[in-house]
Amino acid sequence: MFSKANNIAIITGAGVSAESGVPTFRGAGGYWRKWQAQDLATPEAFSRNPSRVWEFYHYRREVMLTKNPNPAHLSIAECEERLSKQGRNVTVITQNIDELHRRAGSKNILEIHGSLFRTRCISCGHEESNYNSPICAALEGKGAPDPNTHDAQIPVQQLPRCELKGCHGLLRPAVVWFGETLDADILTNAEKVLDSCDLCLVVGTSSVVYPAAMFAPQVAARGVPVAEFNMEDTPATMRFKFHFHGPCGTTLPAALAPHESEQQ
Repeated sequence: MFSKANNIAIITGAGVSAESGVPTFRGAGGYWRKWQAQDLATPEAFSRNPSRVWEFYHYRREVMLTKNPNPAHLSIAECEERLSKQGRNVTVITQNIDELHRRAGSKNILEIHGSLFRTRCISCGHEESNYNSPICAALEGKGAPDPNTHDAQIPVQQLPRCELKGCHGLLRPAVVWFGETLDADILTNAEKVLDSCDLCLVVGTSSVVYPAAMFAPQVAARGVPVAEFNMEDTPATMRFKFHFHGPCGTTLPAALAPHESEQQ
């Protein structure tokens, strides 16, 4: 099926990055200090305490700068490059905000939850990439995840600010927080990819976060084969034609390896 597919959609979630040592902040043990992501990744938390939320995201950015793509990311990127030379398309639709797919070399990526390395001004709306480490001087050395660490309580004027002329508004991470809607353009593009795909892979996602949880079941309902790669069964497993059990970094490279029928 893989050797015959022309438009392959690959939906990825936190499980694909877990093998790179990226903390998920979901489920048991997923705490930063005494909070879980859903306590900090909300517009309300940011308006209440922008310093604490920026400490959390600064910590995550700094952690990500020490992590590298794993064999799952690399095999997806290699597959996209190889198939594009055969006139076939691979598109990654990811819930991850860590940019590891980009660093692995994937080009066709839809980051439906945004990126840790993008900022948006809450005054003028300007959005841009930002790889500064630290993102601002006041955050240097801050963000330790230990539950006994005290909040830095950085004055709002010293938090990341917009550099557009005459603005100087407060920046926030350009990620989709709990309670916010996904970017309409990215969602529209994702739906186009899913509507036209003739094979779908679901890699390292628990299929519980909406709307992404509905993507693959909708594809399966069209009669298109879906292959799930996960450490465990998910609520959607029974709807899919294939389930590959185990670490994605082990199962995925084998599944995406060149098939003998491929044109060289």
